[in-house]
Amino acid sequence: MKGLFITFEGPDGSGKTSVATAVCERLKQQGYEVVHTREPGGIEISEEIRNIILDPKNTAMDARTEALLYAASRRQHLVEKVFPAMKQGKIVICERFLDSSLAYQGYGRQLGFDEVLSINLFAIENTYPDMTIYLDVDEEIGLSRLADRSFKDRLDQESIDFHHRVAQGYREVLKRFPDRIQIVDASKDKETVIEESMKRILDLINNG
Repeated sequence: MKGLFITFEGPDGSGKTSVATAVCERLKQQGYEVVHTREPGGIEISEEIRNIILDPKNTAMDARTEALLYAASRRQHLVEKVFPAMKQGKIVICERFLDSSLAYQGYGRQLGFDEVLSINLFAIENTYPDMTIYLDVDEEIGLSRLADRSFKDRLDQESIDFHHRVAQGYREVLKRFPDRIQIVDASKDKETVIEESMKRILDLINNG
């Protein structure tokens, strides 16, 4: 089997980590070789960049600096972890990828969708996921889940207006890339969301 690159996207509070973790476990139980990773991060250099981006102390960070740091982290993560795993025929499941930058920096930071896309295309060399599962949740539900977190990173602490712009950015992402994005209703119970996500992934594996 050729390697696959599958990403999970969605606003804060949509349940990406818990769903992606459960999906990885179930795929492994079915005999698939799976690599579970995240952005920003996934490898040492990218985790260091993550710490800089998300540290609540770094309030002086310029929006373009932030966007470039995400792209740099993404590049290193691809070269060091994603590409090698795919060459070995593994399934890479990644929490967040390009679409997050388009929503958070393109719209949230108001840098422009196409401007953020252009710097990322340089970083990823036109490498798009084979499939993106978008966990769709009402903005208010996501924000209420976010409010319950004990630790809030620099982006978590942004204004409600910022998070509304991010949601608008994701709507633009869904419009631009309909062929690779599968929308799953994340307001349903966790087991249903996991089963829906598994169904989409197994369809991709079996049908290409």
